[in-house]
Amino acid sequence: MLDEKTIGQIIENVINNMPGAITKTNQKGVFDTMGEALCAVEKAYKQLKNYSVAQREKMIENIRRLTLLEAENMARLGVEETGMGRVEDKIIKHQLVANKTPGTEDLKPQAITGDEGLTLIEMAPYGIIGSITPSTNPSETVICNSMGMIAGGNAVVFNPHPNAKRTSNYAVDLVNRAVLEAGGPENLVVSVKNPTMDSSNEMVTSPLVKLLVATGGPGVVKMLLSSGKKAIGAGAGNPPVIVDDTADIIKAGIDIVKGASFDNNLPCIAEKECFVFDSVAGKLIDSMTQNGAYLLKGDMVDKLLDTVLIKNEKKYSINKDWVGKDAGKILKAIGIDADPRLIICEVPACHPFVSVEMMMPILPIVRVKDIDEAIELAVKAEHGCRHSAHIHSKNVDRLTRFAREVETTIFVKNAPSYAGIGAGGEGYTTFTIAGPTGEGLTAAHSFTRQRRCVLVDGFHIV
Repeated sequence: MLDEKTIGQIIENVINNMPGAITKTNQKGVFDTMGEALCAVEKAYKQLKNYSVAQREKMIENIRRLTLLEAENMARLGVEETGMGRVEDKIIKHQLVANKTPGTEDLKPQAITGDEGLTLIEMAPYGIIGSITPSTNPSETVICNSMGMIAGGNAVVFNPHPNAKRTSNYAVDLVNRAVLEAGGPENLVVSVKNPTMDSSNEMVTSPLVKLLVATGGPGVVKMLLSSGKKAIGAGAGNPPVIVDDTADIIKAGIDIVKGASFDNNLPCIAEKECFVFDSVAGKLIDSMTQNGAYLLKGDMVDKLLDTVLIKNEKKYSINKDWVGKDAGKILKAIGIDADPRLIICEVPACHPFVSVEMMMPILPIVRVKDIDEAIELAVKAEHGCRHSAHIHSKNVDRLTRFAREVETTIFVKNAPSYAGIGAGGEGYTTFTIAGPTGEGLTAAHSFTRQRRCVLVDGFHIV
């Protein structure tokens, strides 16, 4: 008869060898130290050089397949580990990443011919890329970055946000399983079991790492930009939405609730504050409350402020305990028994809810008299991040004017904010939107460098 210890070992071995099983002993590409991770990924990159573009595409297709297969696992793990977001929305985000992240088709060579010969310009890999990923979209960012970076011929070393290390490393394991099943090299993407500031610094300063990519707050982006290396930084945003008197007000209300409540307002592109013409404000609020929003009034707005924000001297900052939490949980904390998708409240333009990027399902609404005031206040609230902005209007002049004045990377008209990353809108998706460094919505081409090959006095057919 088997004893309990033997039975336990058998069960553990079975679990460890199940497809997709994630334990401390069997994560592919996840190492105890950053030094070990860098050594392994260097070996993988050298091997990758011998693979064709078609073989890289086969790896990416397999990443897509496993991401769709395991989307719910990652969504549930992300919510469980970080305490942020909504499982059903995170499933959609993983499906979006699987279906709309560009692969090798994003790499477009150029040819220049003339009397003096032929010049070919191709998009070549940087080599090993160091990537810092957030807790808000942990597995989504790891998978999206991996697909684009591998498509460009690179290998990747990740230093995930410590608060999302389990979820991020699940995604690292998934990518490696997909690559290996497609005949690719072992440890093409790597990470560390317990990411820290020290492991991040080791990654950033390693001579093996040729390009740095950060998705996170301004501090992380600033650190990368001061590294002395080529860096792509996806920073913070505080996206405003304008609703004027020409808009389809009922649809605008529905769209804004959908966008501002999606994954509990964690996406950096989501509507964070609303500026609406006074003449249609009542109708807009009615549409919102009829489609999943809860209108907070009077002293309860002040109570909400004291709960979700922290005041340091004269400056407000977010209470991280409430980032990405369900609206119902936030309302319960201030004594209200309701479970809406979104909390809304009317406030003046100077209110902290307007100026602070909250990343919670709370949307402040500011009444304005005309488009001049709306644009002025919206541009001010966006803080010059040039990340995302939105508008509901049928007036082409107003659409154009706001787009020119706010100068954001993403500008969405008459749709929920997530249309800007391809969910219900045209175009590809990404979870690394590089406003500060100018790459915009990153994809495979963002993670490559140009190489020029020149042939003189030959290869002419004309």
